[in-house]
Amino acid sequence: MSDGDAAAARSRNPAARDRAVPLDCCGGLNNVDYSKMDLTLMEELLKHINVHDSSFCIAVIAIIFNPLFWNVVARWEYRTRRLSRLFGGPYLACYCLGFVIILLNVYRSHSMTVVMKAQPRWEVMERMDVFYVGIALMLLGTVLVVSSFLALGFTGTFLGDYFGILMDEKVSGFPFNIAENPMYWGSTANYLGLALVGASPVGLLLTAVVAVAYKVAIRFEGPVGRPFSPSHPFSDARPWR
Repeated sequence: MSDGDAAAARSRNPAARDRAVPLDCCGGLNNVDYSKMDLTLMEELLKHINVHDSSFCIAVIAIIFNPLFWNVVARWEYRTRRLSRLFGGPYLACYCLGFVIILLNVYRSHSMTVVMKAQPRWEVMERMDVFYVGIALMLLGTVLVVSSFLALGFTGTFLGDYFGILMDEKVSGFPFNIAENPMYWGSTANYLGLALVGASPVGLLLTAVVAVAYKVAIRFEGPVGRPFSPSHPFSDARPWR
């Protein structure tokens, strides 16, 4: 029966006309009527976020700048060896860059905390279950970050391979055997947990920016993006920053 015949049949039969027509699953998302979606919760969430706040802009810049900085500097060092010559060797140069990265991360965390405290909390998130989920995420994130650092060491964590400081073998133990890029996602989990504990909508948005920044960084730091071959023994162990 054609579509025209089906429409005519429904017009003659009120019961058939009022009955909902099932969606064609093969049409995918084209069948979804977005105008009927309830966006009240999202609208309420966005009311608690001020993207024009100067402190918010500073936090976003800090989040984006960090991975951009260490990727640019590390690739520059790999191609020129300027830092190694400046500091008299690759190890001291790597330690100094790692110290700078730590300071940048401290400032990033500080700038995000300032925004979370300055912008309003959301009463919907002020629940004990949300609070405990946030605590659990922060504990999980800390375990991932600390265990990754212990597995990689300082030079393994802070771009030592770009300085020519290579590990003897690929890191495959915990936590790299349960997740890719555990330091990145552990750091993201920490920020997400902090946002939940603080019932901070702007914290959720900033955490999403962190996740996107890390995702982009991973594309450049993976075996394809790195200036080493895919067989490089350290290519699958992501540094934490």
